[in-house]
Amino acid sequence: MSKSNTTENDLVKFYANATAMPSYGTNLYLHLHTADPGEGGTSATNEATYTSYARVTTLRDNTAWTICDPDGTPNANGSAFKNAVDVVFPECTGVADDQDITHASICTNGGQILYSGALTALINITHLSTPYFPAGTMIFKED
Repeated sequence: MSKSNTTENDLVKFYANATAMPSYGTNLYLHLHTADPGEGGTSATNEATYTSYARVTTLRDNTAWTICDPDGTPNANGSAFKNAVDVVFPECTGVADDQDITHASICTNGGQILYSGALTALINITHLSTPYFPAGTMIFKED
């Protein structure tokens, strides 16, 4: 998983200069991408554009996310986290909106990417398809 350059800079300043971390708010926002948004990107970089697409909002707490090991095994001392609830994106309502979703990101309300990464398998969006990630299948981890 990759962090945006902005997030990396927040962490470096926190570690080295005791600069307070910014408030990321009480929600996290999941985005789908048609290509890697890159470390210099934001949540809008290569973001999906199919008709009815919208980011998914989750709480930033233990009801929405479980701390785990990088392989997904629950572990309160782990270095990763996974979705504790199903993540369902809106259904594609456009007839000619075919897109391949290759990446996902978790972001702040301002669009700062906290983590992004490639999906294990691409999702082909076509008319009436609904991107869906069952609980425990979205794992965000330190590299």
